[in-house]
Amino acid sequence: MSGAYATFGLAPAIRAGGVLADGGYQVHRDFVDFVVDGRPLLFQLSDLDAVSPLASDVPPAIFTEQVRALLLEAEPPLPDGRFVIYGCPECADLGCGAVTAVIERDGEDYIWRDFAWQTEEHADLERNGYQGVGPFRFQGTEYRTALGALRDGTSAPRRRVLLIGARVAVLAKLAAALRAIGIGADITQDAGAVPAEELRGYGAVAFGRAVGEPERAAVLDAFERAGVEVARVDGLAPIVPLLVAQIEHALDRGPLPQRRLTGLSAADGAADVEVTSACRVRITAYRLDRLYRTHTREVFDGVLEAGGHRVPLDPRAVRGQAYVVARTTGEVLAAPVTRAPGG
Repeated sequence: MSGAYATFGLAPAIRAGGVLADGGYQVHRDFVDFVVDGRPLLFQLSDLDAVSPLASDVPPAIFTEQVRALLLEAEPPLPDGRFVIYGCPECADLGCGAVTAVIERDGEDYIWRDFAWQTEEHADLERNGYQGVGPFRFQGTEYRTALGALRDGTSAPRRRVLLIGARVAVLAKLAAALRAIGIGADITQDAGAVPAEELRGYGAVAFGRAVGEPERAAVLDAFERAGVEVARVDGLAPIVPLLVAQIEHALDRGPLPQRRLTGLSAADGAADVEVTSACRVRITAYRLDRLYRTHTREVFDGVLEAGGHRVPLDPRAVRGQAYVVARTTGEVLAAPVTRAPGG
């Protein structure tokens, strides 16, 4: 086994939830990802819809036990010294499949090796091993410091959003959709009346289009007086899945250099997408007709290699007032469809 060291770190990440084009829901999950040699380990495992065991919504005792296991202070949960590195974001059941690896000590060092996709009690490395991934040798001090800080306690993500707008029916539907995917949502017309300790529980504030700039400034001032930095979301249109996507993006606290989906814009004929590594991207178009009815069309679903891509858009899907939402398993972006003057 090579004696070369890999660097080990941790970074906040999300599994993007949302309201899907078919009307279904995908649960939002906040978790801590493993960063190996400066790059999320998840990116090296093809386009995998999974989260690490270090998820923010597990009970504290279980979270601590997961950290202890990674430090080899607890027994492996699987035979042959194997640990779950990534699991199903919906249920964490091994039957849905999980990425596992052997974790062992070599003196002061920690080694992760024999990565595999596992759906049963024992892993089949010959059939389901991740060739070319690992082994990784981590310096013990760096490894223990990163995980030890996590165990000692870090601030939990603020997975709540405050909704402010004039269209109560839209706000109610939006709040229900957010709660369905695991994001808390509350509606108010006057943030100044909300106690400071409650404001500190929000990670984002979303404004409807009818809210004027003076009212928005007053709300943001209330958050500032409460001593909390909050993400501002200016709603693009009264379309619930579009607003959910905007809020999901605002709540993403992952470091920018470690995101996979980094750019989205759209003009009449195409959407321009930027990704940092090969991944599956789904693009959905939403438009409002003259009667303000919402029309939805999935316009692209495929694997894109790292770099910039221009994806053609069906003109019928984006005529009039239109928007696009792009999703990977970890990120989501939304953008309006802009038009040339006179277009």
